[in-house]
Amino acid sequence: MPVYVLIRERGPRWDASRGMREQDAWDEHASFMEGLAEEGFIFLGGPLGEHQVMHIVVADSEQEIVERLAADPWEPMGLLRNVSIERWHILLRATGTLEA
Repeated sequence: MPVYVLIRERGPRWDASRGMREQDAWDEHASFMEGLAEEGFIFLGGPLGEHQVMHIVVADSEQEIVERLAADPWEPMGLLRNVSIERWHILLRATGTLEA
């Protein structure tokens, strides 16, 4: 199945005076994203610098990613928006597991 790199960034309604977990509807957003990870749609994900998030996504198409992420409570609230979706052709892979 194809693998993609999804970059999302803070939207116009992000409250910079509050931390990520203090934003409105954090619990709903976190639950939604954890569900995507549990089913293997999001393979890896997390903050990338101060204003962006990167996810490694396993999906049939870019359109599937757009459609699935549209259900994230933070998207219609203007807290996150998709910046780019790029197909990733993996050429190198380490053996073992990655520890954060």
